[in-house]
Amino acid sequence: MADHAVQLIETRTPPQAKRPFYKVMWVQILFAIALGVVLGHFRPTTAIAMKPLGDAFIRLITMVVTLIIFCTVVSGIAGLQDLKKVGRVGGKAMLYFEIVSTLALFIGLAVGNIVKPGNGFNANPATLDAKSVSDYAGQAKAQSVTEFLLHIIPTTMVDAFAKGDILQVLLVSILFGAALSMMGPRCKPLIDLFDALSHAVFGIVNIVMLAAPIGAFGAMAFTVGKYGVASLGPLVKLIGTFYLTSILFVILILGAIALAFGFSIFKFLLYIKEEILVVLGTSSSDTALPSLMEKMNRLGCSKSLVGLVVPTGYIFNTDGTGIYMTMAALFVAQATNTHLTLMQQFTIVAVATLTSKGASGVQGASFIALVGTLLVVPTIPVAGMALILGIDRFMSGARALVNMIGNGVATVVVARWEGELDRDRLKETLA
Repeated sequence: MADHAVQLIETRTPPQAKRPFYKVMWVQILFAIALGVVLGHFRPTTAIAMKPLGDAFIRLITMVVTLIIFCTVVSGIAGLQDLKKVGRVGGKAMLYFEIVSTLALFIGLAVGNIVKPGNGFNANPATLDAKSVSDYAGQAKAQSVTEFLLHIIPTTMVDAFAKGDILQVLLVSILFGAALSMMGPRCKPLIDLFDALSHAVFGIVNIVMLAAPIGAFGAMAFTVGKYGVASLGPLVKLIGTFYLTSILFVILILGAIALAFGFSIFKFLLYIKEEILVVLGTSSSDTALPSLMEKMNRLGCSKSLVGLVVPTGYIFNTDGTGIYMTMAALFVAQATNTHLTLMQQFTIVAVATLTSKGASGVQGASFIALVGTLLVVPTIPVAGMALILGIDRFMSGARALVNMIGNGVATVVVARWEGELDRDRLKETLA
């Protein structure tokens, strides 16, 4: 009881509360983003040269992401000790992921049909710069379910980590964790080793996160400097519609889910404000993965469940990407005066449920997935994607943000559903 009381006191009085405001991480990141916008607007050439700062920070985080996923998933599955429980937790998580991410796809489709952001654009596909999309089209192709499943299996275990393919790393981690769980007490020293290793890796992340303001500054300065605020003008209706839909999705849909499971979405957003700003600045949800897992654990979700649900959610729970893909597909069709039947729109949703998986964390991945989705509807000119290529960077921040927030909410929901949530700690921490 005494230890629990001390823990609650520590949670109620976070370390940053004792620091001067300029040393608080979220204040530094917010200031860095604002500085990046100002530099990008007034000194675009200098701002574009800041790109390596953002790229370096993202690479530092992605450098350890696969190792974090491996250690936490292995420790999580082995920590649950019962493979039936692992299957039950995984099944509940996947059920939740598919319901909410599919809902996001249909919301994007509905908003695109109601608002019609591409109407009046009257773009001629023959005059569009198809070459700018050709690189993405080369990387994207319509995948069958069989091809998708075969891609999950790496050539070798080492190959999965060398390529940094999160889907493949997740498969290796699940198999390894299941094997350790089946072996029982004999593998306890190895489980302890992975647990210690995960602490060491999170220690690396804590060091790297000190550079988050610099990374956010570099990424935002480059985005504004290269594309300019003026480039948003012709496409402001699409951007505004997407951002407003994303905000309403978080407040209304995720807010309703949070309320049903006993917590406030607004308090939750305040709790993860540092992660929100990092993702907004870097346009990548991967940069917040390590610290999000740490915060979910501190929020009262069991460590083993967090280790299993969060990495899986980063692949399968892509709410922001879902909204973007269906809305952007309709925009391209409307802008090029391409009529889509209801069946073709449902085909886009069906294909997007597959192509959106794994497209949440990395810049450009969602755009590639969208090109791959449009390939299954030949009547939509893929060259029309050139219309939104220039603004994709501005939209990627909102995509990644909704994905990250959605996974945080999903973790609390599954933890509450499974009885792996300390409700008192949740209330105290959010308070």
